[in-house]
Amino acid sequence: MHTKRATIYDIAKLANTSAATVSRVLNNKDYYVSPE
Repeated sequence: MHTKRATIYDIAKLANTSAATVSRVLNNKDYYVSPE
């Protein structure tokens, strides 16, 4: 049985944010991201 992996776009949609923000968080970039 195969399960679908969540994409950056799926996470962004659920978090009501952009895919770029999700990418920054996942890759631990030094950009400011609000904790909200």
